[in-house]
Amino acid sequence: MNWCAIGAIIEKDLKIVLQSKSVIIPLVTVPLLAMAVLPLMIGVLVRGTGLAEQLNIERMLASLPAAVADQMTHLTSEQAVFYYTFVYLFAPFYLLLPIMVSNVIAADSFAGERERKTLEALLYTPTSDMELLVAKLLAAWLPGLLVGFGSFFLYAIVTNAVAWPAMQRLFLPNMLWLLLVFWVAPAAAGLGLGTSVLVSARTNSLQSAYQIGSLIVLPITGLIVAQLGGALHLSSLLVFMMGLGLWLIDGGLFWFGWRTFQRSVLIARL
Repeated sequence: MNWCAIGAIIEKDLKIVLQSKSVIIPLVTVPLLAMAVLPLMIGVLVRGTGLAEQLNIERMLASLPAAVADQMTHLTSEQAVFYYTFVYLFAPFYLLLPIMVSNVIAADSFAGERERKTLEALLYTPTSDMELLVAKLLAAWLPGLLVGFGSFFLYAIVTNAVAWPAMQRLFLPNMLWLLLVFWVAPAAAGLGLGTSVLVSARTNSLQSAYQIGSLIVLPITGLIVAQLGGALHLSSLLVFMMGLGLWLIDGGLFWFGWRTFQRSVLIARL
């Protein structure tokens, strides 16, 4: 494996991404809004309006699984609202961020090269099919990891700060979120980019590659709806099993890409 060649391709792809305002702006603003502005607004709303005191906390706890309710039985109404909102309700939303970043960059991997008329030069570089595929996957996966880690760091600072007057302690990160950030999110990003790269290699339009690859967020959307509706509540065990399942799917996608990716097919379609 020629890692120098792989690194050169990754560097080239990342330079293109950094030069594109249409890519950089959403990659910065969406995590900022979702992981900083929205939690801050919720914190101000809860503390400024006395919303927590108007809720029937006992009824809310009774509707939750015992493992979740037990973590909040000793909390005040305001503390329980902050804890449940920031620890549980925001968790599925966070998973959308690394998927979004990887999907945007991965969709550009081959379809974007084709639109910019640079794909032919790339395909004739002295790299193997495997090296080219690995380079394209890593070029999308690494920014997804960076945005995911950075978003969580920002989220932990904002939520702990806004809830500090009520909580009087740091409640994030906990085990659930550590598994989410370092186990599930990288696997979710891998699922998005693996799908998008394979789609991008088979479509001629960047827009088509992005639209098809975006379908991968549907399972996460379903998770968000289930969490908000009370049909599902995340636990450390569930998050671990979710991550394991995603890593297995990622391995299957990589194996499929390794077996089916051929630059000769791409050259024939130029």
